Amino acid sequence: MPEENATVEDLTAVVTGASSGIGRAAAVELARRGWRVALVGRDPARLDAAFSAVRDAATGPAPLTVRADFTSFASVREAAAELSKLDGIGVLANNAGAVSRGRHTTADGHEVTIQTNHLSPFLLSVLLRDRFRPGARIITTASMAHSWGTLDPTDFDRAGGVYSAWLAYGASKSANIAFAAEAARRWPDLLSFSFHPGVVKSNFGTPAARLFYRIAPGLSTPEQGADTLVYLATAPAGELVNGAYYDNRKVAMPKAYLTDPAFQAKVWERSLEITQP
Repeated sequence: MPEENATVEDLTAVVTGASSGIGRAAAVELARRGWRVALVGRDPARLDAAFSAVRDAATGPAPLTVRADFTSFASVREAAAELSKLDGIGVLANNAGAVSRGRHTTADGHEVTIQTNHLSPFLLSVLLRDRFRPGARIITTASMAHSWGTLDPTDFDRAGGVYSAWLAYGASKSANIAFAAEAARRWPDLLSFSFHPGVVKSNFGTPAARLFYRIAPGLSTPEQGADTLVYLATAPAGELVNGAYYDNRKVAMPKAYLTDPAFQAKVWERSLEITQP
């Protein structure tokens, strides 16, 4: 648990993408364990429903909600300003994510999947940097899908060639892994991890993907998908490997190029240039 002499009741977990799926499941479980949870989501109705579930599960401080649309840097800045009012953050779960059916550009001029899944979480993390307690943890939801698409830090928006929704998604998940590793190096007073949640039964992705998630057998529940997130948030620091990519509570090896510190630094520097925190 972050900060050795802090009690659970002192700690706040910020969970993005908390309206549904593994974000909501993680928020419920952390609240059940006594954490104050700040739920960040885009859709007001779904955010309200998640708030009710987390409030009913809470054994500690009441949760709160903050609305944010990760396709907008302005909205992320507004959310960061609200979250900065909190006494201290013990965990930031960068869990918000999306995959676009086709090439779409945000108002900020970036491909929607890379902005939602990497650039906006990066911006939020940097803006909240001074609000983390010592030993706080940044936990970023990546995916085994990082193996589907190569990330080019000079072309986050994948401007050339034929657009592929799932290659763009895979590249964004690669960025998550690189970000987590570089955050561990640049912010040594914090812990930073990325993880694969498994293939979770959810309402995520393209229409074809959502149909698959509804009918395919053997998929993980949102609670099972959130298990590694909750583990990384609550396990003793000595059990964890800072900067690592996890799968099913164990350190896993991503694609080799993502483990190169020089590449990780390029991803970070380009993200700074784009988001201008």
